[in-house]
Amino acid sequence: MDYKAAVREIGKGAVSPLYICYGTESYLLREFIAFLTQKLVQPELKEFAVSRYDLAETSLDDVLEDARTPPFMAEKKLVIAENALFLTGAKDSAKIEHRPERLLDYRKEPSEFSVLVLIAAADKLDERKKIVKALKDVTVSFLPMKPDELLQWVHRTAERKGFKLAEGTADQLILYANGDLQQLAAEMEKLALYVGPGGTVTGDTVDKLVTRGTEQNVFVLVDDIVSLRLSRAFEIFYELLKMKEEPIKILLLIVRQFRIMLQVKELSAIGYSQQQIASQIGVPPFAVRAAAEQAKKYDRKRIEEILSQLAELDYQMKTGQVDKVMGLELFLLKLAS
Repeated sequence: MDYKAAVREIGKGAVSPLYICYGTESYLLREFIAFLTQKLVQPELKEFAVSRYDLAETSLDDVLEDARTPPFMAEKKLVIAENALFLTGAKDSAKIEHRPERLLDYRKEPSEFSVLVLIAAADKLDERKKIVKALKDVTVSFLPMKPDELLQWVHRTAERKGFKLAEGTADQLILYANGDLQQLAAEMEKLALYVGPGGTVTGDTVDKLVTRGTEQNVFVLVDDIVSLRLSRAFEIFYELLKMKEEPIKILLLIVRQFRIMLQVKELSAIGYSQQQIASQIGVPPFAVRAAAEQAKKYDRKRIEEILSQLAELDYQMKTGQVDKVMGLELFLLKLAS
């Protein structure tokens, strides 16, 4: 089941004595653990009723022994063990020896006063293993959200924090945070404080307050160029240089963006959905959505011409035929014309 189904069940009071949690979306996993802790343990008893282990350093037997030990002062206890690599196909380099079959024994007779959570930070579990199959009904996935789910999450979070998002701002915010929930949560907290209760966050507010990485800055730079916002494009370009970003790295990221635009245009033409395109070319779905908007400004032939020009500029910069900064400046001016 996914984390939303697990949260609904816990909310109704149906708490399983064992959860196997896997996935790469660590923010959702932390939220799930916090929710489970809130439901099981009184705040003043957390120190006594919540135990954490790293299975790279502690044996599964020791974790199970803790789960079988009655809690001190509290009615229920929560036992959390990370790095359960024996449930995945990954090679476990730790010297700790585990006996996974003991977990199946525990499943048959779990402690009534404990909730045991095993965590594997992996895209998937190894379903060829008997133990993974046997524990499937208590397995909870924490995988990256789909584009629509991410948009819904942003809007729900804004509503919960008491501010509004102007049209298109949610997409912009997701792009700037690179779809990272942890960064999104932090940025939305910042935006909530800035606009206050009942305020509205606009695109300009996001531009002013949200921290962007180099990759996101290059995306905005390209977007400004194709939208003929030349002044702001050069502001971003010079800001990247101030941050000591190597011009050739900036060039390669521009190449990457135009290559994504070309791939999106080609795959869209043969009927691929944005989700399918994301899977095919190995970029997040929200990046496909953004590149599709940029690609509307050019036909396929023009994008191929731009990529050819970028390849020539790359050669000239690396062979010293042109000053790196000047070469990029001239390219951006030519692109905007």
